[in-house]
Amino acid sequence: MPRKKNKKDLADLTKLRLLVEHHNKLYHQMDAPEISDAEYDTLKRKLEELEGPSIDMFSPVNAVGAKPSREFAKIRHAIPMLSLNNAFSDEDVVDFVERVRKFLLLPETEKLEILAEPKIDGLSCSLRYEKGILVQAATRGDGEEGEDVTLNVKTIKSVPQHLPKGAPDVLEVRGEIYITREDFEKLNKSQMAAEEKIFANPRNAAAGSLRQLDPRITASRALRFFGYALGEVSVQIATTQEGIRRKLSHWGFDVPKPETLVDNPEKLLKFHTKVYEERPTIAYDLDGVVYKVNGLDYQRRLSFVSRSPRWAIAHKFPAEQAETILRKITIQVGRTGTLTPVAELEPINVGGVMVSRATLHNEDEMQRKDIREGDYVIIQRAGDVIPQVVKTLPDKRKKGSKPFVFPDRCPECGSRAVREEGAVAKRCTGGLVCPAQVVEHFKHFSSRTAFDIEGFGDKIIQELWDEKMIKTPADIFRLKKHAGTLVEREGWGELSVKNLLDAIEARRTISLERFIYALGIRQVGQATAKKLALHFSSLDNLLTEIKKCGDPEGEAFQGLLNIEDIGPSVAEDAVKFFNEPHNLQVIKDLKSELTIKDFERTKTKASPMTGKTVVFTGKLIRMGREEAKAQAETLGVTVASSVSKNTDYVIAGEDAGSKLKKATELGIKILSEDEWIELAGN
Repeated sequence: MPRKKNKKDLADLTKLRLLVEHHNKLYHQMDAPEISDAEYDTLKRKLEELEGPSIDMFSPVNAVGAKPSREFAKIRHAIPMLSLNNAFSDEDVVDFVERVRKFLLLPETEKLEILAEPKIDGLSCSLRYEKGILVQAATRGDGEEGEDVTLNVKTIKSVPQHLPKGAPDVLEVRGEIYITREDFEKLNKSQMAAEEKIFANPRNAAAGSLRQLDPRITASRALRFFGYALGEVSVQIATTQEGIRRKLSHWGFDVPKPETLVDNPEKLLKFHTKVYEERPTIAYDLDGVVYKVNGLDYQRRLSFVSRSPRWAIAHKFPAEQAETILRKITIQVGRTGTLTPVAELEPINVGGVMVSRATLHNEDEMQRKDIREGDYVIIQRAGDVIPQVVKTLPDKRKKGSKPFVFPDRCPECGSRAVREEGAVAKRCTGGLVCPAQVVEHFKHFSSRTAFDIEGFGDKIIQELWDEKMIKTPADIFRLKKHAGTLVEREGWGELSVKNLLDAIEARRTISLERFIYALGIRQVGQATAKKLALHFSSLDNLLTEIKKCGDPEGEAFQGLLNIEDIGPSVAEDAVKFFNEPHNLQVIKDLKSELTIKDFERTKTKASPMTGKTVVFTGKLIRMGREEAKAQAETLGVTVASSVSKNTDYVIAGEDAGSKLKKATELGIKILSEDEWIELAGN
């Protein structure tokens, strides 16, 4: 059962999303990460915990990479290139195996084979062969579209240009482009001698080398390729993951080593420890071990959740720590007014990454750890929100040191900072008079998972706000009237202004779910926004119907609670937002500038169940609950968490309880598991 969100979690949710999106772009598109892989992974892990079970395709947790660079042609992947969920502890690995067994309904006596192999820290790439000839190579990009790097990949010596007879007519080999540590050191020496860019680590060097516009530069960089998976294939070449490895190796591809095939979590953990201990002797960088269900038939049944396969997981290596001095504690004000303490550190190298700032989470956490300015502290690059201060070293504390006094006034606007009952964070009460909150609202509004306005970054937003060119979100779409003023700005020009205004114009049409998310409603993330859009279908209907939800005991509010994963707190915040006159004026103003599209359901298989709402209750025998739910969603069925008069069917397994009773009272059609499977199959 997912842990219950507390108010601090909810306040920091949007801040974390924007941070993940920022580092995602730096890592995948610009090859210039500011944080380590471990920090990035654990940021996403924390965000996943805060998002809860309602994460959808728009969440940055599920973002596979970043948009393809404009400098390369785009290639749309025939089959999306998905990313893996992460395991950071032994318990995570055990849970993964148990989830797989439960999903497949495997009896305890039946073994489950899992292939384990090293996770190479490189750049994901897909190679397409037709009639045995390499015809196309693409980066992962955002998982749907990647960059065309065919000419560059053809310069990599370990990439076969031709496949032997017997290979399928169409074969898409997926793997990792990397550079060994020895070649990385040689490259940086060469770069230094030529007074060119010095790469921070081998992964950055591989990514930067592959994305050279001149293939001759790529050819000089000693890149290599490991193959470990398949995309589109014209015929099945194996029945197991191990069989895929053997075929790839036979056809001339290098595959990750060492590897092992085991049948229980204990052996997986033993292999993980072995690879971790041997990591210094391996020629290339690793950041963990990947576990994959071996049987391809099982992989097909397990399918995917969001944008990650259920049948695989990456077990990351543990965090790295270092000691440094906490010079100063500063307070940051987020978009929702949350005051967050931040440690300004004496810069320290933690596992190859320079760390100069770390989160202190909140007032309670600081008091619990007794963190003070001037303290010697231990910094960790993985764990909660990264980097973080793990602990202080009181024995090294200077005499006269005093505990930090958390402010009761907002450092940005001077408004009172209050801590609501039950909350762990103080919040500025200034609202839209607080510049930190207003500017953060604009940043959220234009972010990738909201309006996605290209080039409308933090610096430009701050400048336009300071110069009073934008006061409300709709002002963004009226910036064209300031074109003359913008052109005269230092560092700008006609082309820069044109590009910005064109990017804004391109976003005048937006989907309902993105629009709802962009409004920045407290507790309403991408997943919740999508479910609200699905429930109400159009903005006009939402505005009309949500007015009826004022009474928490009323039928309309209860209908809102019937939306899966929306609880009373989230529903209350949404109702408050859409009944606030100021917010309604903002929405009205935006409607005058935009086209807000009605919600479009995901394309599904034709089915007599399409558009129906079902509730599962009791224990299912022929398939697990998660598999049944996944199957239902592919048929265009809405799976609700509770029974109401809007429910079309209740599928009752063994030991069904109160939901079955309520369905009977409401006269809702009840199906057995066998009846459901027959109906869904037809």
